[in-house]
Amino acid sequence: MKLKTLLAATALSALASVSFAQDAVKIGMITTLSGPAGYLGTDVRDGFLLAIEEEGGTLGGVPVEVIVEDDGLKPENGRAIAERFLERDEVEIMTGVIFSNIAPVVAPLTLRAGRFYISPNSGPSQFAGKACHENYFVASWQNDTLHESAGIAASNLGYKNAYILAPNYQAGKDALAGFKRFFTGDIVEETYTQLGQTDYAAEIAKIRAAQPEMVFQFLPGGMGINFMKQYDQAGLRDEIPLVLAAPSADINILRAVGASMLGVQNTSHWNHDLDNPANIAFVASFEETYGRSPTVYASQGYDTARLISSALRATGGAVTADMDGFRAALRAADFEAVRGPFAFNTNNHPIQNWYSREVVEIDGEFRNRTTGIIVENHADAYVGECKM
Repeated sequence: MKLKTLLAATALSALASVSFAQDAVKIGMITTLSGPAGYLGTDVRDGFLLAIEEEGGTLGGVPVEVIVEDDGLKPENGRAIAERFLERDEVEIMTGVIFSNIAPVVAPLTLRAGRFYISPNSGPSQFAGKACHENYFVASWQNDTLHESAGIAASNLGYKNAYILAPNYQAGKDALAGFKRFFTGDIVEETYTQLGQTDYAAEIAKIRAAQPEMVFQFLPGGMGINFMKQYDQAGLRDEIPLVLAAPSADINILRAVGASMLGVQNTSHWNHDLDNPANIAFVASFEETYGRSPTVYASQGYDTARLISSALRATGGAVTADMDGFRAALRAADFEAVRGPFAFNTNNHPIQNWYSREVVEIDGEFRNRTTGIIVENHADAYVGECKM
């Protein structure tokens, strides 16, 4: 099935079953495709499907069937979909979850059913530590590490204090914990917003009153777009600079917000301009296929598919039929990640580099330019709590 036809079918419904062969390995993708944050799941899905298309409808030479459904950013939807995927569809691999209010519902159901959970995005702290599991893998990041890199960057830039804010859910709590873990300055105030909030007038008024040296916010997707527009309209952009992590400065946010993002410092484990063969090929292929630039979420969907591909190739397509073999093949991570060096720690979470970036204008388009490595081979803070 051609990728454009596949995507057209997906767009017609929140539920899409992509079948390449009757005896295919079944992969369930529960992701967020609707609402202001819908582009995050769309990009994870599209990156994942691109890797399958590039392998001629297979992963690791093994036919795969990908079943995609929208969780609508609601845990109860995630539960219902997961139960259906596991019981009716008998998926062997679960992936796709974007938000950390969905992961604590979907992951335990998957693990109790004796299947593999491989995250392309959400990496809540509890699953990196005491609740780690041999069949639970995260191919993106542990939530805190995203924001630890921003804390390091803010300290390197010489800021002595910061106002920090994030949505009031697990990833938001992990974000602020991560930033504080590595920021050497003082926290002026810490604010939690509602998940999916659109009006930030009250928070911006608090920032103005507090007069910090800088602001750190974790507001992915439409939340970040709304905040940045309102922050600029309030006249604070030039008065109080921001240091951000990747989800608050992805290319869709840059396009939506525009010139007021120029010069914003941010950090990520991936960028368009990383000079390695896998990334150069991925960016070109994604842009040719979809007619748009990939986000970090697309890169993670792509890397997740390539990770699964490496494991399927090693086991000849066996997943639950050879759980020890498939698990060992996942841990080996024998693939070229588009982000560069990648390895799994003992808690099945990434060890990887984090890069500093600056928003610049290139040929009339706002993009992130990589300016250096913030920290090499960075591991999460919870690995010591994992008893695997």
